[in-house]
Amino acid sequence: MKIFLGYDHRGIEAANHLAERLKAREHDVNMHGPAEGEFCDYPEIASAVCTRIVSGQGDVAVLIDATGVGMAIAANKVTGIRAASVHDEITAELSRTHNNANAICLSADLLGHRLMEKIVDLFLQTTFEGGRHERRVKKIEAIERGEDPSTITS
Repeated sequence: MKIFLGYDHRGIEAANHLAERLKAREHDVNMHGPAEGEFCDYPEIASAVCTRIVSGQGDVAVLIDATGVGMAIAANKVTGIRAASVHDEITAELSRTHNNANAICLSADLLGHRLMEKIVDLFLQTTFEGGRHERRVKKIEAIERGEDPSTITS
């Protein structure tokens, strides 16, 4: 799987740790973030990474900042991205099965490396359930197009 891993200055250590693990599992990992000791603004990273995901250059995005919230807000401004701020295995799984998320946002400050590993592993191996959730994802897409989501019935 081709994974774009974006991080700000708070997420460097966690991103490097996850990248090693993902590469060891034979994933293609593309890193986007500042060099050690440099600061950056997370919206720029989220935009760069998510633009690549929606253009088909990668399969999913893993975004890391202090809380995961800022990255999620910025990522969800990119049309075609369904980013979830994920803090445990349940939200990782449901973000995929119910929302067909193509990006997860993690907290470098609140999650330990082991939990991040579990979250990312589960996110990557989980697939979209479809069914009633497909209609809901279509409604999200309608909102992105500026349409009334209540017009989507199937």
